[in-house]
Amino acid sequence: MNTQLSNSKRMLTLAGTVLTQFALGSVYTWSLFNSPLSEKLGDPISQVAFSFGILSLALAVASSLSGKLQERFGVRNVTIGAGLLLGVSLVLTAHASNLFMLYLFAGLLVGFADGTGYLMTLTNCVKFFPERKGLASACAIGAYGLGSLGFKFINMYLLEHFGLAQTFNLWGGLAMVMVIIGGLMMTDAPKQTAKVADAEDTAEVTHDFTLAEAIKTSQFWMLAVMFLTVCMSGLYVIGVAKDVGQNYVHLDGSTAASAVAVIAVANLMGRLVLGIMSDRVARIRVIALALVVCLVGVSSLLFLHLNSLSFFFAVACIAFSFGGTITVYPSLVSDFFGLNNVTKNYGLIYLGFGVGSFAGSIIASLFGGFVATFYVMLALLVVSLVMAITIKMPGTPKSDHANASRSIPVQQN
Repeated sequence: MNTQLSNSKRMLTLAGTVLTQFALGSVYTWSLFNSPLSEKLGDPISQVAFSFGILSLALAVASSLSGKLQERFGVRNVTIGAGLLLGVSLVLTAHASNLFMLYLFAGLLVGFADGTGYLMTLTNCVKFFPERKGLASACAIGAYGLGSLGFKFINMYLLEHFGLAQTFNLWGGLAMVMVIIGGLMMTDAPKQTAKVADAEDTAEVTHDFTLAEAIKTSQFWMLAVMFLTVCMSGLYVIGVAKDVGQNYVHLDGSTAASAVAVIAVANLMGRLVLGIMSDRVARIRVIALALVVCLVGVSSLLFLHLNSLSFFFAVACIAFSFGGTITVYPSLVSDFFGLNNVTKNYGLIYLGFGVGSFAGSIIASLFGGFVATFYVMLALLVVSLVMAITIKMPGTPKSDHANASRSIPVQQN
């Protein structure tokens, strides 16, 4: 009876998480709105697109704080609250009449709502499936990626038939209902199950680094730089893909908008392919591969003669790398610093998710376009790739040199 009840709870939680993640993933259609908002507000696209950088930063900060909210209020209540805030924020965005209001409503509030629901519901769902963490993670993360694809068609239809303001109202209402229904289906995962499963799944963890110990290692900051680099590349391109296609590659609006679908599919493929690969290959090597793919994409944007095909290839490479990195990184951080404190350790590194996108938008705003940001991305990718190739596992803190020289295996079996 208890087993049946437990299975029912975890399957309902999985279904609710998939529904919630699908709705939260809708924010990745943001590039569809840059041109209409630019026309409405009378401001340059680069300044309008800056709202997505703020959104990403708020998302990252909220994600790092959502665990504490869950401890206090429970996953169901926090998810419902996130859904309400997301819906209200998108409705308020419909009435934004200047950049400040856009940054506040679409950037800060939408990002905070999305981030509050994203990482918390994902990790809660995975804890329910200690024997199939990869499958549960793939379902949840895949739904988040599919959300941008599904809402690409929904939001394009709404923009065409109802106009900008009403699109935000309808999008907000639909996303809010989906997140609230998903939240009502969720239950907090039992804590001990995840801890035992993680211990069984990890090869040989000799020490769990606290956050204070981890930040004293060079490896922590190297991982942070690599994560920030991929997030800066991925989130910036996702946020302005349609505008890059129109204004940089000189595609027509309909063709340029197809980049949103290309990004969504590539993002999802990156999450699935690199996520599965990370169970068979050392995760730092998977990240190195992701950096190479991203480097190819950014180099293509800068140095290839761009047409629709080469443009789609470039953004697909960047989205593939971004999706895979986001999927692999929590486990990678646990490989380096242990499982018991991975939420805090990864939580700090995860701030690079928002900082990277924010930095990309600032560079574009200060230097007047996409190209300057692409060159900075290129330089950071080269540096990060060198780090990924040369990084070593940290030694046990507060130990003698002999113990500190021991490596913690990266590979999971």
